[in-house]
Amino acid sequence: MGWTFFFLMVVLKLPIAALFWIVWRAIKDVDEPAPADGEDGGTKTPPLPEGPSSRPRPPRRGPHGDPPLPSPPRTRTPAVARRRVGGRG
Repeated sequence: MGWTFFFLMVVLKLPIAALFWIVWRAIKDVDEPAPADGEDGGTKTPPLPEGPSSRPRPPRRGPHGDPPLPSPPRTRTPAVARRRVGGRG
């Protein structure tokens, strides 16, 4: 019972205490001053151009275009009677 009590009362509380410490540290942390040379600290790569994508649109279906494609032909496998292995049949 001694190790179980120690584990439940102390060891499982360590992650909770660490979480509270991290939050307290983040609140008390001093913000760094912004750079004075006009940079905003963002990425230097240009943004992607906005516009039509390079892939063509799929064909329209329904009342605005061609009717939907017919379903493929169905095939059935013939049912073959199984032979019994053993004395009967």
